[in-house]
Amino acid sequence: MQRQCISKLTRMATHVMIACALAGISSTVWAANDNRGDRDREKHCSNRTLDGNYGFTVEGLLGIPGSGIQVRGVLLQEYDGNGHLTQLEHVVIDGAPPSEAWTPGSGTYTVNADCTGTATITIPSSGTPPLVVYFVVNKHGRAVREVSNGNAIIATGEKVE
Repeated sequence: MQRQCISKLTRMATHVMIACALAGISSTVWAANDNRGDRDREKHCSNRTLDGNYGFTVEGLLGIPGSGIQVRGVLLQEYDGNGHLTQLEHVVIDGAPPSEAWTPGSGTYTVNADCTGTATITIPSSGTPPLVVYFVVNKHGRAVREVSNGNAIIATGEKVE
């Protein structure tokens, strides 16, 4: 009799273990597919990913790193979702305030499918050639990290909600 009870318990335990193993495997597969879906969504960027206003902090050096001129500022960029942007910036160069409190600029941008991109920005009152920036779009279009081409200037921005 005791042997029969042990046999029943063993069979029941075996069924429970198989059910637990199947549940564990299916939840692991489900989690892996869910993570892959997140990665796939992150890699499908376009110009439409950037749409709206973004506030940036700007820091770096103009000229040769180590002996360049310090740059710090803030800017508000508005992306239209179609490859055009406008901005207002307040940039302090080597401790000197700008001639205008808020300097306007405009340009174009391109966002690649892998969420990298470039922008060309013209600031008419500066008298300088257009600024080329390379960027990465983060957090599903809620954040942007930029670096200017030819200078050691970086900018980090977040969508204004």
